Amino acid sequence: MQRETAEPTVARLPGPKAERWVDFHRNSSAPSTYVYDFVWDITEDADGPFCTDADGNVLLDFTSHVAAAPLGYNNPMLLDKLREFDLVDPLKIAGQDFYVSTGGTPDETDLPGPAHLMDKLTELTSHYGMDTVFLSNSGAEAVENAMKIAYDNCDLPKYGITFEGAFHGRTLGALSLNRSKSVHRRKFPEISGIHDVPYSLEGVERLREKLDSKHGHIPPEQAAFIILEPVQGEGGYQVPDPQFMREIDELSTEHDIPIIADEIQSGVGRTGEMWAVDHYDIEPDVITSAKALRVGATISSVDIFPEEKSRLSSTWGAGDILASMQGTLTLVAIEEHDLLSHAEQKGERLLGQLRDLVERHEDAVVDARGLGLMTAIEFDTKERRDAVVDAALARGLLTLGCGKKTLRLLPPLDVRDRELDLAIDLLDDAIGAA
Repeated sequence: MQRETAEPTVARLPGPKAERWVDFHRNSSAPSTYVYDFVWDITEDADGPFCTDADGNVLLDFTSHVAAAPLGYNNPMLLDKLREFDLVDPLKIAGQDFYVSTGGTPDETDLPGPAHLMDKLTELTSHYGMDTVFLSNSGAEAVENAMKIAYDNCDLPKYGITFEGAFHGRTLGALSLNRSKSVHRRKFPEISGIHDVPYSLEGVERLREKLDSKHGHIPPEQAAFIILEPVQGEGGYQVPDPQFMREIDELSTEHDIPIIADEIQSGVGRTGEMWAVDHYDIEPDVITSAKALRVGATISSVDIFPEEKSRLSSTWGAGDILASMQGTLTLVAIEEHDLLSHAEQKGERLLGQLRDLVERHEDAVVDARGLGLMTAIEFDTKERRDAVVDAALARGLLTLGCGKKTLRLLPPLDVRDRELDLAIDLLDDAIGAA
């Protein structure tokens, strides 16, 4: 497969081999969130956004595994460096109990480890005064630990603020913050004291009223945190009004309430800045990252992290050697290959193409929105959105739904014009057929 000439080719989806793999998987797996029966064959060709399934179908992946593969498949920016690493066992250690070296001294080694990843993350968040990182296994854990340090930092912790449409993870604490779909939280116990307001300027006014010292019902000194996604993901790729972000920051400063920026889907270059909050006049106190980073990371300042030993820990946190290496090399590749500017430019091009689709299918598509390469189109009904996802898949384009009736597109950060054009042509055809 050559990325420069590859094109989607589909005979049947799912094919007979894919069906057998799916059946084998389902025999012992619990029900989860599988969207369709796409089975990536890791032994076959894959390059950039192109991959091959178990039956030899070639697909154009514009999901980037929900932003968890920011450089697509088999990108030489990563693979060329990883080839220098001879696999060892264990590849995961008890990283909060023991340390790991990747050879020589930290300054001499060619292979970055967990400590290099933490060092890089503090460099990339230093403009927010952040200097400390706790590594974990997932985005949900990164959020859980952000909540922990925020509660610990507050003298009288009782409340937390989240937003309508929010999604912050699947563990019980993180679930308490979710407001995107009821199925995420139904029948599960929740942390008390979590209040929500609209993700809009109206929401800022409501929050201001709640925190008012005379007429409000949330004493500001008991509010441990305000958590937000700089671009809402599961909530439908909602891009906030800059004034909304500015006023949230002002409220945070006025009442001394830390802001947690959940960058698990929007961070690591996805929006054309390293962090989506970099687009706005807002100063987060904590940043959570994962997906593209390959591990979970809670990033803040030493002043917010607990001083007491054992308040935080995780057996494999800071112990996933290979994932930490991939995460560090991804951050380095983004800088060395100027992928932030690339994502910004290609994102503008893609958004323009999506807006053309809105005009061409005005009876079906009601909006196109996005920031960088975190883009989406919204349909008139959920049923039409779902039909378009299926029709696109049948033509070889992988997409994902989000929100109530929105379809998201997440190409790799180094996406090329030809690949954008291919995706738009396939999506255009899918909308017409749905």
